[in-house]
Amino acid sequence: MSSMNGPSPVDGKIVLITGASSGIGEATARRLAADGHHVVLGARRVDRLAVLAEELRAAGGRADHGHLDVTSLDSVRAFAGRAHDRHGRVDVLVNNAGVMPLSTVDALRVDDWNQMIDVNLRGTLHGIAAVLPLMRARGAGHIVNVASTSAHRVDPTAAVYCATKYAVRALSEGLRQESRDIRVTLVSPGYTRTELTDHGGDPEVRAAVHEMSERLGIPAAAVADAIAYAIAQPDGIDVNDLIIRPTGQG
Repeated sequence: MSSMNGPSPVDGKIVLITGASSGIGEATARRLAADGHHVVLGARRVDRLAVLAEELRAAGGRADHGHLDVTSLDSVRAFAGRAHDRHGRVDVLVNNAGVMPLSTVDALRVDDWNQMIDVNLRGTLHGIAAVLPLMRARGAGHIVNVASTSAHRVDPTAAVYCATKYAVRALSEGLRQESRDIRVTLVSPGYTRTELTDHGGDPEVRAAVHEMSERLGIPAAAVADAIAYAIAQPDGIDVNDLIIRPTGQG
């Protein structure tokens, strides 16, 4: 991981962010660094992470970064382990990495299905598996899982995507019920202007969803603000469920 300018402030938290190279992850990194937290950025596009981390440090923030593939448990454990070794603790994990290649079920885009399961669900589980023992040992921590309004409703062309996000919602609620010292927050954004609609899936569906996101979508910073709010609550206050959507979304 890259070098840093001194230790974190006493009131700043060590925050791991997956999928930090763009979209909600990048916006969250910017917001939390501005709030005085030390952000640890993870994604596969390390070149983009390096640029972002340098920007944050130039603005007076604290950031380091490392390669992360959330589909690999070994990669996630190594990422969390390096952060823990360096900083002595992991206060917050923002499980943000996600993909959304949409299509109707009868298109049988099985590779897309498996990618969504691997990144959206298994990746979230890997993040939890990597940090939960560290947090339990300290008796404190906060896991923020980024889901979607698709964790609360199902739409045609999004059945498998919704299935993965419903699963993240169920996982988050189960973890919350099992936890007395670990805070758990589910953040469910609606249409948001990110790169999520730029890749994969049926081309016609992708184009339609991209157009809707550009026309109605909220900025990724709005979701980052919600995450910052949940993280900023005093000990003993657990914000469990946040849904953030544009007013124009049906």
